[in-house]
Amino acid sequence: MLDTSKRICYTDDHEAFRDTVRKVFDEHMAPHLDKHEAEGIVGREAWHALGEAGMLCPTISEENGGLGLDFGFNAVINEELAYLGSSAGFTLQNDITCNYFERLGTEDQRAKYLPGMITGDVITAIAMTEPGAGSDLQGIRTTAKRDGSDFIINGSKTYITNGQNADCVIVVAKTDPEAGAKGTSLLLVDADTPGFQKGRNLDKIGQHAADTSELFFDDVRVPAENLLGGEGRGFVHLMEELPQERLSIAIGCQAGMQRAFDEAVTFTKDRKAFGKTVFEFQNTKFTLADMAAELQVGWAHLDWCILRHLKGELTTAEASVSKLWHTEKGWDAMDTSLQLHGGAGYMNEYAIARLWRDARVSRIYGGTSEIMKEVISRAI
Repeated sequence: MLDTSKRICYTDDHEAFRDTVRKVFDEHMAPHLDKHEAEGIVGREAWHALGEAGMLCPTISEENGGLGLDFGFNAVINEELAYLGSSAGFTLQNDITCNYFERLGTEDQRAKYLPGMITGDVITAIAMTEPGAGSDLQGIRTTAKRDGSDFIINGSKTYITNGQNADCVIVVAKTDPEAGAKGTSLLLVDADTPGFQKGRNLDKIGQHAADTSELFFDDVRVPAENLLGGEGRGFVHLMEELPQERLSIAIGCQAGMQRAFDEAVTFTKDRKAFGKTVFEFQNTKFTLADMAAELQVGWAHLDWCILRHLKGELTTAEASVSKLWHTEKGWDAMDTSLQLHGGAGYMNEYAIARLWRDARVSRIYGGTSEIMKEVISRAI
């Protein structure tokens, strides 16, 4: 269990909410982790359980049917989910897509989607990445051409989180291919729209419980009313959400790093070799001491980032630093913790194996570590 006694970014209300989160995860997630991994998807029953507990889109305003809570409540969910060792797509809906709907959506769009997103009846995804365009979103080739009062969408997307579960997808498309970034727009596509097809639930190295998919658009006709935000403003809208998205990834990595450390401590104190526990060897103690130091620094930095974000002051460069540092340190911790397990670490029955597999992609999605360095360098 995460020790939050020394945290400085949370209030008593946040910690009371954490108790609820833990109870819901203990009942509806922990017993089914292996099932989710085997099936490659987290079923609707879990989404509905979270919705009933107020754990989906808690930052949505009361005016739009939500609880009107601050991002700290999202962060609590994120930490507990990562520490549990689940790759379920709840945080995508909480930390990313719901903001697009509330901030950019029309009154009709908010009324249509937000109530279901809060209850778990509507699961959402955002389709950015394409086979030929990843971190460079200006390189997308999916088009949305005007045809009277409609847009006709053609193209494909890949590596889309919640892709199989999604009832509605925010599609990043070129509405003016000649205008570069200024020709990019966001369009809402419901899962039952003719011409829209969900492809494979992709076979990944890790995060097996996450339904990460290919999506295909073949003359998908949607009304102009499905435009989310301003036409030609898609790239700007995406950039506006990046600080929270990257902070969200950093939060999950820090909590996962803590879980890996805790697993390593437990294992090395129990495992014996050459007449004493593995923990008693100087190499083990020094390795764990290094990890403990990095965890202390990491939690302090994360609290600083969360507090900055709650005040609306976290910059894109600062968020990029948080993603770079926590994902890189998190991966190092996963690998070191697995090594301390010896041969057991290579066995899927041990939690560290799943944690290790799941952590690798964090240095890639949401912008690669290399892109983070580029963004950071521009602010120097």
